Amino acid sequence: MANESQADKRALVLGVGNEYRGDDAVGILLCRRLAEQAPPHLAVAEHNGEGAALLEAWLGAELVIVIDAVQSGAPAGKIFRFDAAVQAIPSQFFHYSTHAFSLAEAIELGRTLHRLPRHLIVYGIEGENFTAGAPLSAAVAQAMPEVLAQVMRDLRMFAPVE
Repeated sequence: MANESQADKRALVLGVGNEYRGDDAVGILLCRRLAEQAPPHLAVAEHNGEGAALLEAWLGAELVIVIDAVQSGAPAGKIFRFDAAVQAIPSQFFHYSTHAFSLAEAIELGRTLHRLPRHLIVYGIEGENFTAGAPLSAAVAQAMPEVLAQVMRDLRMFAPVE
């Protein structure tokens, strides 16, 4: 859920996932860590990943960073970064979604409807275990500090001039 001042923020980080399905929790967990050190221009929100709702969640933000688990066949813990405002997201990365359509499909719909933020960065962390009740895998947990560092670099790069 977004914080109440999200509409006033120019940057938004969305942690996508389900905290009760093993590595699918990584986006949520990283979002919680980021919220502890969020700069004033940043809104941080947890999201279940339902595609249509994502289009609403990022409405009005200039910079959106989405963090989610992916399942592409790469080694667990591998970090992917996409500049989704200019490149398509491989749909197979998010094919395990149980929602009507995935993050990749939401981005493409947003592109078609001209409803993408000016800057949209997607981080995908290759998951290993998405079983209900499973803990975060060691490989994904080890990748978290690097993802957080990369997100912080992106936020500094796009930081508003005060």
